[in-house]
Amino acid sequence: MYRFFLHLPAGDTVKIGEISYTLKIPRNPELVPVKHITDSLPQTVAQHLRWIMQKDLLGQDVFLIGPPGPLRRSIAMQYLELTRREVEYVALSRDTTETDLKQRREIRSGTAFYIDQCAVRAATQGRVLVLEGLEKAERNVLPVLNNLLENREMQLEDGRFLMSAERYDKLLQEHTTEELDSWKIVRVSEDFRVIALGLPVPKYQGNPLDPPLRSRFQARDIYHLPFKVRKIPTTKMVSQLLSLATTLCSQESSDLGLPDFPVDNLLPALHVLNAFPMLSSQQLLHRLYPYNSILGKDGRTAVEGVLSRFELLDGRRQPVPGAILSVSATRETEGRADVTSRVADKDITFQVPAGTKERRPPNSSPEFIRTPSHCQLLSEMMQSHMVKDICLIGAKGCGKSVLAREFAEMLGYSIEPVMLYQDMTARDLLQQRCTLPNGDTAWRPSPLVTAAIEGKLLLLDGIHRVNLGTLAVLSRLLHDRELDLYDGTRLLRSDRYQTLKEQLQLSDEQLQERSIFPVHPSFRVLALAEPPVVGAGSSSSSRGQQWLGPELLTMFLYHTVTPLARAEEMGLIQGLNPNVPTEAAEQLLLLTHSLRNTNDPTAQSLASSLSTRQLLRICRRLSHYPEESIAHAVNKACLSRKLPFLLDRETFSTLPPRVSSGTIHDGVLTIGSVSAPVFNTKEKMKVPDVLFYDNPQGVGKNKIVDRFLHLLNRPREYLQLHRDTTVQTLTLQPSVRDGIITYEDSPLVKAVKLGHILVIDEADKAPTNVTCILKTLVESGEMILADGRRIISAQGRPNTVVMHPDFRMLVLANRPGFPFLGNDFFGALGTNTTSTFCDIFSCHAVDNPKPQAELAMLKRYGPDVPDATLRKLVAAFGELRSMADQGTITYPYSTREVVNIVKHLQKFPGEGLANVVRNVFDFDSYNKDTREVLIEALHKHGIPIGAKPSSVKLAKELPLPEATMTGYWTINQSGNARRKLLCPTETHPIDVKGPVFLRVQRFPCDRQESRALSFSEEKAHWQIPMNEVNIICDVATKDDMLYVATCNPVSLFSMRERGETLQCVELYDVFPRTISGVWQPLVTVAPLGSPLDGQVVLHEEQVGAHTDVGVVRVQQRVDRFMNVSNTNCGGHKMCRDFAHKNWLLFYKEDGSQLEVLDVLEGRVHSISLPIKLKSVFLVAEDRWLLLENNSNKKFLLTKPLHMAAEDAGVCQLHSISDDSGEASAPQMLSCEQLPNENLSAALDQKIVSPNRVLADIGAYARVVVGFPDLMSPNEVYSFKRPVDLSAMRSGESGAHMLLSGGPRGSGSAKRDNCVALLSANQVVRALPPAKVPLREIYPKDVTPPMTAAYLEVTDLNSKKVKYVPVPRSTSVSPYTSWLSKVSESDVLVAPLGSGGVVTVDMGGYVRLWETGLDSLQRSLMEWRNMIGTEDGRPLQITIQRESGQDVTAPKHGKIDANNDPHVGGNQWAGGTGGRDTAGLGGKGGPYRLDAGHKVYQVSQAEKDAVPEDVRRAAREMGEKAFKERLKEINMSEYDAATYERFSAAVRRQVQSLRIILDSLQAKGKERQWLKNQALGDLDDAKIIDGLTGEKAIYKRRGELDPELGSPQQKPKRLRVLVDVSGSMYRFNGVDGRLERSMEAVCMVMEALESYEHKFKYDVVGHSGDGYDIELVRADSVPKNNKQRLKVLKVKIHVI
Repeated sequence: MYRFFLHLPAGDTVKIGEISYTLKIPRNPELVPVKHITDSLPQTVAQHLRWIMQKDLLGQDVFLIGPPGPLRRSIAMQYLELTRREVEYVALSRDTTETDLKQRREIRSGTAFYIDQCAVRAATQGRVLVLEGLEKAERNVLPVLNNLLENREMQLEDGRFLMSAERYDKLLQEHTTEELDSWKIVRVSEDFRVIALGLPVPKYQGNPLDPPLRSRFQARDIYHLPFKVRKIPTTKMVSQLLSLATTLCSQESSDLGLPDFPVDNLLPALHVLNAFPMLSSQQLLHRLYPYNSILGKDGRTAVEGVLSRFELLDGRRQPVPGAILSVSATRETEGRADVTSRVADKDITFQVPAGTKERRPPNSSPEFIRTPSHCQLLSEMMQSHMVKDICLIGAKGCGKSVLAREFAEMLGYSIEPVMLYQDMTARDLLQQRCTLPNGDTAWRPSPLVTAAIEGKLLLLDGIHRVNLGTLAVLSRLLHDRELDLYDGTRLLRSDRYQTLKEQLQLSDEQLQERSIFPVHPSFRVLALAEPPVVGAGSSSSSRGQQWLGPELLTMFLYHTVTPLARAEEMGLIQGLNPNVPTEAAEQLLLLTHSLRNTNDPTAQSLASSLSTRQLLRICRRLSHYPEESIAHAVNKACLSRKLPFLLDRETFSTLPPRVSSGTIHDGVLTIGSVSAPVFNTKEKMKVPDVLFYDNPQGVGKNKIVDRFLHLLNRPREYLQLHRDTTVQTLTLQPSVRDGIITYEDSPLVKAVKLGHILVIDEADKAPTNVTCILKTLVESGEMILADGRRIISAQGRPNTVVMHPDFRMLVLANRPGFPFLGNDFFGALGTNTTSTFCDIFSCHAVDNPKPQAELAMLKRYGPDVPDATLRKLVAAFGELRSMADQGTITYPYSTREVVNIVKHLQKFPGEGLANVVRNVFDFDSYNKDTREVLIEALHKHGIPIGAKPSSVKLAKELPLPEATMTGYWTINQSGNARRKLLCPTETHPIDVKGPVFLRVQRFPCDRQESRALSFSEEKAHWQIPMNEVNIICDVATKDDMLYVATCNPVSLFSMRERGETLQCVELYDVFPRTISGVWQPLVTVAPLGSPLDGQVVLHEEQVGAHTDVGVVRVQQRVDRFMNVSNTNCGGHKMCRDFAHKNWLLFYKEDGSQLEVLDVLEGRVHSISLPIKLKSVFLVAEDRWLLLENNSNKKFLLTKPLHMAAEDAGVCQLHSISDDSGEASAPQMLSCEQLPNENLSAALDQKIVSPNRVLADIGAYARVVVGFPDLMSPNEVYSFKRPVDLSAMRSGESGAHMLLSGGPRGSGSAKRDNCVALLSANQVVRALPPAKVPLREIYPKDVTPPMTAAYLEVTDLNSKKVKYVPVPRSTSVSPYTSWLSKVSESDVLVAPLGSGGVVTVDMGGYVRLWETGLDSLQRSLMEWRNMIGTEDGRPLQITIQRESGQDVTAPKHGKIDANNDPHVGGNQWAGGTGGRDTAGLGGKGGPYRLDAGHKVYQVSQAEKDAVPEDVRRAAREMGEKAFKERLKEINMSEYDAATYERFSAAVRRQVQSLRIILDSLQAKGKERQWLKNQALGDLDDAKIIDGLTGEKAIYKRRGELDPELGSPQQKPKRLRVLVDVSGSMYRFNGVDGRLERSMEAVCMVMEALESYEHKFKYDVVGHSGDGYDIELVRADSVPKNNKQRLKVLKVKIHVI
């Protein structure tokens, strides 16, 4: 179904799942990939294709990131083939320059002109630009594409300007095409996209992406395909190999420094296994993963442990012998040969690619001496040659080249040798620049390209020498047999070439005219390399030349040329040199093998000089000169005269504020209070026009500048700097026309002449010596140009360019330093300081927008995205930016990335936020430390990345007993009673002291969202910064404000539900007696209402003679405290139900007086009562329920609404007859009534009546209907408890009881912790675990968690009760008896203004809870929407063709008896893509019908579904390697655990510091331009010399040799000074100063490990005993964990 894409008409639609894409007819169909889509597409690939299509529809560029291998490129090509898109492919390398991406200059007939390169061609022709290997390009090269990626704009060297399609079309409405062409404006196609392919750095080797470049891409992690979707036979050995591959790709393997297993090579290796089933797994494994050659002792031990775990160590036996018997041509297939090989006494014939020359029989060459090991190796090479290219690894002189030549001659190959070298460039590998006899420039194909076209055997000799970034350009040739060359030539795999030829119906000549050539099917690559420098098994200690990494492992199958045995080597020597003296040869071999077998490094270096090739040379000389001594021959071979004399004896020994948006009125632009005239320019095409939303802060430097210029209508000239920018390119561009050199003005000169705005972007990427010329231009207004002209600021001399008075310059640059990897632009312009820079430029720092501004901007981009989602994104990215500023992470996340996420959510609202954020964070998915920091930050702000929709952990619901009417409350109104129960009132002023000004401390509120990985009732939590001796004594709320009062000493904390800070006021100066240990106060908080908003009343009960009431007013920096006293009253309690009305009621237990404090008027109204009080409940503002102390008898006190009125009179007390059987006093009585619908739902009857809800120890809840407004008998409905709470006692005691939140004392607690949520129809109270039915909540086999309390939520709507566990406090105050007087459990509860409740435990942890059923359901739906749900159905890729036939009438269709699949038509039922009939994917059918055809489905989760035995093997491998490492350094596990305690605390800081040190190294090693070269890139400054015949007119990148007389580069010296005085130990228990100091020393030692060549450091202590106590010497720094632990121990001993 995929072969005819090229012939599909326009308008067809490709659908992947529910995402559809309309196809267009390609203008150059030969550029559309072919034969990349397989017949059965795995579901994992379909998911990736669907995502790419989403991004394509959004117009976003994508970055496919993942482990090495061809999979990322294959998926990109499959998508392009599927959507019929033309492709421009570029394999980036360290030699890639701007000219390879934009424009290259060529000379034709004496005239130089520009030819568009891949990026420009793709942009203008609407193609897809595929950039592979972004990590290979040197820094500051790729930013040249930044503006093309962001705004679809680019200034070209030939004077043309690429403009986005939207802006171009807008200009076209006002101007003609001819005018735009005359202005050199080129339209960028709306179909232009960029697909970048790269490896994650730092896990893999390469350069990190520049943050501005990275932020322009959307990332997708392309991991290895799940094994279940690969067509691999499932035998035992295959299963073992798959398990091994998974283990060696695990995080534990990476931590041990083991390179990734080349998973993509498994399939070809298993083809070898199918043909040769007798091969041992070790023989096969060493071809895939030659761990003996690339790993040290620790690494080999770890790998062999895994091999043993999966029973793959069968190779320890003798390998299966093999030998090639014959090679003959295959008759039916050209370019193939039949090879017969004897393997394990069995002859097997198989086909392999072969050359076109005559084949020579095996073992018939006189120059090749047959040895058993070489015959075995040739046989194994032939097996690998059947499926893949080969690499031979062996020491120099061991016979690799001879074996390669013998191999080629047996197969009739012509060898094309290519000698690789260190400074070889990608152009040297593929095509070289040359000039024709007439002076024209041309491209000459390299031998590599010739070998590919002609079907030769390419011999790459020395791949260990060439840089990996250069060799990476061959990855596509080795994997796919395709190649794109610099001159536009494309090499295609032979079968794809034939398919393209058939589809386009073109001849070979016509395709060659289009620069398309086939790769010969016989073409093969044979690489030769020396063994890698073996490391010590960990990435940190392996600093040698480890060229064989994960990327190269995927390119070849590897064979090791082992040194010959002594007998074999003797036979080889005698066979090639028959006249050599036997005794001399034996002595020579004895010495050589003794040197090879020693562990001494010096001896091993001598042994490398005595290779087999060198031995043959020595023996050849000895055969001609038998009288010469062996010692003399060896000395000559080893150059022993250049070595120290001691080697003879030691050779064999040991080893700003918001402003209004811009407005234009009468030609004047006004922004805030600043005005400027709007320019009237004719060059509108140079006036930028970008999508911009006005906000207090901008969205980026470029957009701010473009918006500013758009508002002013100012034309701009754009100049983007990069690494290759020179002074010439900054000012003038030399050109040749008819043999005459002419100069074209650069944008800088044009802006100076015409008075335009010059925008210089990425100024920090250019060399500082180039940007320094800007200083003279701006400072003095003068500059000399290359053509002799001079820029001056005023007219006065000839041959000058006068600076236009309107000329201005806007320079954009990133800040210096890591991670932007730029040059110190600021320091260069300011003579190493920024002061001069600030003098010549008006500097403005563009920071990320403020949260509210960013939220408003994102709302513009995503108007349909929920506000809660936008708030989470803003908060999360704000935190990540803060972490980047602090150095915790290295990448500064920009607003651009948040905008892209919001655009995705707006376009695809069904996608979960947790999945969409991966577009940004997949870049860091391979960096373990960064990934953990990111996930923690996202979880903190409620983005449930990694959560599953099924992770719902709501509390179990239990049935609530039915409501029963238990009696009546009858208000007594008899005449006698009324006369007896009259209560007189009197009013007197209050005594006010103060104010007292107190300091307000502000602390950051580390608010953590609780629904990160699972959904529960808990919404968020944070910690109050309190001391362990503080005691929480009250919590109160008003609207979204939370107030928490503590005592010992008395303090007040205030915070908002979603605030970023919390405020603390310490009140120990106001409550001085709290410092006494005997007196135990209890402070209650009452927030006041308007007009006293923001003020609270603090009431503290005393045993003394008066009551103190404090009014606290929160101001900007201080709090005002007024002390209000009332004498002759002690031990009062406060009722705060109507504190929002600014009045409070105070009473005393066993007292007979009520005190009503009117805060606004400053008066106290005293009411005398004829009864002794127990408690008071304010059931309404004018009706209060009183309980008599001894009898619990109830009274209703009524009073006038306004107590301050003159005619207040007396209050009346009504007795209440209660026949409901209640024996206990209420713990809570609501001051408002239930809504009528809630009342009806609670009582299961339609009822409208006044009511109140109360709770006591005998019932979950009671509803009193009619109370307090109706004087008739009020019905009491009760939800009774099976067991009274007072009857429940805990049998536990001791510390465990204390920690688990049980009762701690016999005294009654002063906080009942019971609240009514009337809108939710719920009663919530906090209970200790001892009073909770744990057996009904948790199964028998589940141990209940350790909790501070349980929230008992009684829901009167659903008639359910549930118990929500509150996690226990991390710390408990030692004042246990004091705690028991505050609360029965370890928490205090208060209702939230937003619904739900808030709890504060005794350790100061604040938790917000959502309890309402409706709100929980809404929150759960939002939470699941954030995660995103997959329906589990397989994605289907369908192509909708316009059949040209309309639907007729719907029908079921015919039933196929064979149930064969049918596509198209309108006859069969159950088909796909047809019309009228029931089926899938068609049109006009009556309904959908699935005929049940088999669908190959692999869920996305299978990538993570690694078998448990594989996971266990990975863990065992890590543990075993750890123990082996401890054994090697003689370190006990106790010492290791001790050191780990210090190391783990600073692990992330060590990682950050090492990343910075790596970047310093990379910058120090940056290559320079080497001028006056005979080959390389044409130097623009040498064009004239080139025309006159000069040869050295090229430049190339290389390591710049130091100048003569320059000082020697020495490592930096660092000294770490630590405090080792006795106070460090003495006060460590107070503030942990000693441990923090030791962690800092540990961080320095770990971070500087293996950087000794860059930094030399020592550690010195100072104390009263001395200032230079030596801890670490610079020449003996610790090398391992044991030595570092010893330093830390010495530090303690010194103290």
